[in-house]
Amino acid sequence: MKTVHALFLVFTFCFTHLATAEFRAGAVAIDVSPKQFPVLVNGGMTSRSATGVTDPIFAKAIVLANGKIEIAIVVVDSCMMPRPMLDEAKALATKRTGIPSDRILVSATHTHTAPSTIACLGTDADPRYTPYLKGKIAEAIAEAQKKLQPAQAGWNQANAAEFTALRRWIRRPDRIGIDPFGNPTVRANMHAGRNWDDVTGESGPEDPDLTLISIQDLKGKPLAILANFSMHYFAGVKAISSDYFGRFASNLGDMLDADERFVGIMSHGCSGDIWRRDYTLRNWVVDPPKKEEQMQIDSYAKGLAERALLDYRKIKHRPNLDLAMAETRMTLKYRVPDVGLLQWAEAIVAEMGDRNPKTKTEVYAKEQIVLHERQETEIVLQALRIGDMAITTTPNETYALTGLKLKAKSPLPKTMVIELANGGDGYIPPPEQHFLGGYNTWAARSAGLEVQAEPKIVESCLRLLEKVAAKPRRVPLVSQGSSAKAITDLKPVHWWRMDEFQGPLAIDEQGNRDGHYEDGVVFYLEGPDSKSFTPAQVNRCAHFAGGRLRARLPKLGNNYAISLWFWNGMPDNSRPVLGWMFSRGRDHSLDAPGDHLGLDGKGNLLFNDGGKTHHGKTTVKRWTWRQATLTRKGEDVRVYLDGKLEIKAKAKANLLAEDFFIGGRNDNRSNWEGRIDEVALFDRALTQKEVESLSLD
Repeated sequence: MKTVHALFLVFTFCFTHLATAEFRAGAVAIDVSPKQFPVLVNGGMTSRSATGVTDPIFAKAIVLANGKIEIAIVVVDSCMMPRPMLDEAKALATKRTGIPSDRILVSATHTHTAPSTIACLGTDADPRYTPYLKGKIAEAIAEAQKKLQPAQAGWNQANAAEFTALRRWIRRPDRIGIDPFGNPTVRANMHAGRNWDDVTGESGPEDPDLTLISIQDLKGKPLAILANFSMHYFAGVKAISSDYFGRFASNLGDMLDADERFVGIMSHGCSGDIWRRDYTLRNWVVDPPKKEEQMQIDSYAKGLAERALLDYRKIKHRPNLDLAMAETRMTLKYRVPDVGLLQWAEAIVAEMGDRNPKTKTEVYAKEQIVLHERQETEIVLQALRIGDMAITTTPNETYALTGLKLKAKSPLPKTMVIELANGGDGYIPPPEQHFLGGYNTWAARSAGLEVQAEPKIVESCLRLLEKVAAKPRRVPLVSQGSSAKAITDLKPVHWWRMDEFQGPLAIDEQGNRDGHYEDGVVFYLEGPDSKSFTPAQVNRCAHFAGGRLRARLPKLGNNYAISLWFWNGMPDNSRPVLGWMFSRGRDHSLDAPGDHLGLDGKGNLLFNDGGKTHHGKTTVKRWTWRQATLTRKGEDVRVYLDGKLEIKAKAKANLLAEDFFIGGRNDNRSNWEGRIDEVALFDRALTQKEVESLSLD
């Protein structure tokens, strides 16, 4: 019995040891700083080079294994890297490690102070550095594999909203900019600048999530942290540098008092339209802080690391984690120039001869010829799972909205989206952003994929996530609260919540008649800053930039009411009517018969019946949320602001038109420039008490 007991103890010990050792991890940081100077550097419109190193750059690799599968994740301090080079690096790594190439994820941090490995705009790939980096990536994976040891992992997510901000702003319709091809197409551009009067608001949402995946040994010592955040890059450093990505990682390691084994990694979230400067703060616009007063890169990185540390302390680590990974490749077309544009480009390039482009026009002329020659490209998309934590990837620079879509619909509750992964295919805007133009959309290798590339990428990533999670995607939650309940209780015939990720359909919450968004509308911005709408999540809305929401509503009659929340982006006195937010009347009517609700040039509510105009007395402050309700009972029209009567008028009651518009008038003049949300239509006039209930806060 003693022998049997001893054998049982040995067996139990071995079994326990094997179980806890099943999940293993190894991490390493390999210096990939250039050895030869000068070296070409990506990130500018025209060619530039660096002659020294401010701080070293790295290829940081994590290898995960559980006895069934091995996965490698590599984040490189690079602006962007081409897919063919990364395919070659993965092949080298597979040869050295046995890890299949489709189980290897390689992404760039997007530092704008790293050697160029990809030709883009006016900069070529550095011919000496590119093969060097390829070998270093393979080396990093091999070294991380050698360090595999029993491990445990966990994740958490912090809100770091103050460290990120939208940089792409919508311009006023009378302040449209000129593109490199000489056309007035720029309704949205990078950075608001110092003149608030030029812009109406941000063109999309931000993603505040600072996501952490932590890996420890079985004694609780940190081995690696893979962080992910949506902020483009910091800038301000001229020589070779890892930018804030490297400083964040170093700070985090110091704060954890980690030993030499620890590898801190900051990967790039969806940040094509994101930077660090909050242009909504007035001091940036009218009185920008002096250089010495602005946040410096070291304080930014330290502050972000401190925020990460708070949530790192809450992570619960677990051993024995399951792993899964899937990959797909798809072919996408480039937006190639038509005959006229190609001839324009060829003439400019012929005049340039062999020299590099010096102007924006020359850069984009050369890019048209490249797109014409290439026609299409292949992209790589991946998804992987570590326990109940998911990671998915996008090639190059997708917008914050893309990351939010994937996180909201992912089958798993927490999902990290790493962009600039497995290739470099430029900016990939959501389709509606192409209509607004601007640098992020101009056809080039920096933004050349087909208009529908982004939704194709999102759908493919969701399918990969479903595969690795072995469960279907989630349906995004709709914001609830007392205001939403108040609308529900009044039983509207139509209710457009305006919280779509994309057009063209505006979904009717009542299931009766969906609306249709025209071009010139962007999606998923923050809605009314009201706790009555947002008890547990952000309420979302649409931003109108010249387009309208259209619907046909037969048999509405002369007794009805409409309620909506609005946010005006036009400065006072910028035009006689700042914008029409609601219109009922036949489309394209020259004399605009019907009911129309908007703001006059001073910011007061305005009602027009196709003839006479009536004004409210309360001035609505720009860029603030307010609620408006219009009720009609025969010829009796009343307009309320936040539940209080502003306009009382008599208006002819022969409304037969079925056309109904949000965000513009039926004659398309002075359409709304700003946000609208929670549009509820009733087939009866509401009482004063009912109107008051709709403005709850």
